[in-house]
Amino acid sequence: MIDRRLFMQSIAIAAAGSCTRVRANTSAGFGPVLQDPERVLDLPPGFSYRIISRRGDEMDDGLLVPAQADGMAAFPARHGNINIVCNHENRPSYASYGPFGAEHERLGRINEAVIYDLGGGKTPGTGGTTTIVYDPRSGKTLHRHLSLAGTELNCAGGPTPWGSWLSCEESFSDPGVAFEFQAVVHRDQRHGYVFEVPADATEAVKPVPLRGMGRFKHEAATVNPASGVIYLTEDRHRSLFYRYIPATAGELVRGGRLQALAITGKPSFDTRNWNNPPAMALGKWMETRWVDLSDVDTEADDLRLRGFAAGAARFARGEGLCYAEGSIFMTATYGGPNISGQVFEYRLSKADGTDAETAAAGHIRLLAESTQESVLHHADNLTMSPWGDLIICEDTTSHCGLIGIRPNGEQYELADNAYSYSELAGICFSPDGSVMFVNIQNRGLTVAITGPWQSKGRN
Repeated sequence: MIDRRLFMQSIAIAAAGSCTRVRANTSAGFGPVLQDPERVLDLPPGFSYRIISRRGDEMDDGLLVPAQADGMAAFPARHGNINIVCNHENRPSYASYGPFGAEHERLGRINEAVIYDLGGGKTPGTGGTTTIVYDPRSGKTLHRHLSLAGTELNCAGGPTPWGSWLSCEESFSDPGVAFEFQAVVHRDQRHGYVFEVPADATEAVKPVPLRGMGRFKHEAATVNPASGVIYLTEDRHRSLFYRYIPATAGELVRGGRLQALAITGKPSFDTRNWNNPPAMALGKWMETRWVDLSDVDTEADDLRLRGFAAGAARFARGEGLCYAEGSIFMTATYGGPNISGQVFEYRLSKADGTDAETAAAGHIRLLAESTQESVLHHADNLTMSPWGDLIICEDTTSHCGLIGIRPNGEQYELADNAYSYSELAGICFSPDGSVMFVNIQNRGLTVAITGPWQSKGRN
């Protein structure tokens, strides 16, 4: 059994200390990463990857694999296969990056009724999601298709316990935003929403914006399985940490309440630590409260500003989220005095999302804050590994890698993208923990990584 509680209790120990990138074969990691002769991704000894999807490949529905693969999750499928739902962070101006072809010549291969924003046929949304059916035994991709069409800048998101993917638009634009064409603006096709995609969908689903979850530049989502409450980040330099309390758990389209996190007794608290002295100390638990937000399907891009005015805390580009054993981990890519990233833990209340929470509040603490000497820089997507280490994707200006953080706080390099300036994204594991999936975003590659994961000990 994975002792994730140990992780949460002890990771902050090393947060205040100096961290050096672990390249030697130590107990912290799996050994030094080795140069890849194919110049795709450097991995430790005994590990290998397969490219399971590539930008521009023709899929089984006759459309093309979109570019800019970002957040994703892996779900169990029939016959021991895996369904991987993957976001694509594309703008409608980049037609050649989308699924319909450089001149949208493949639009006729999909039912226009399932394209959220057709853009008059000239600037359709080119983001959305693809679904990959993968056989982990043979290492083969069995099927690929577009599963969400006509949205834009689908960045991260998160899986639900009921077998779906929440795809988040990092956008706040009108429909059919034209570069040579101006469509009539229809409220029903504006951007800036979360969409739900069943993991077992065999074709593009009817896109339904979850308006109750707010209109803003969404980044990631994660679900507290005990309460059904969804936590959300926002990729802005001055952003909020949100949660959505659905009226009916698991039925998100029925509406609910959107709230923003605040620090008890410290209105409009700034977690970013950009000022000297920093406001948020490493490892110190702070009691929280939640501020109700109104007019969440806003015409103006002002939801976070109204949240600040109501006392909500500020974060520096909230990005990755994951749930583990009663806590939620969150990254803030530009947080800290060096603007090089932070990692937070939010300890959930046992009364999460109910009136009883006022007497049993949740708490938040700063787990780690990157410096020039840190292993980890500009933390982005993240996940909890099957062996109990936190694995984080970097989105930085030099080599972007995968960084592991042990329960004792040690940080180590698990992979290195030494061959492009692309960020790594979409980190997730197969349901049985034997395969790790990750995207090399700018190169348009999705890879499946296998190796001696079982050798990871608790030394």
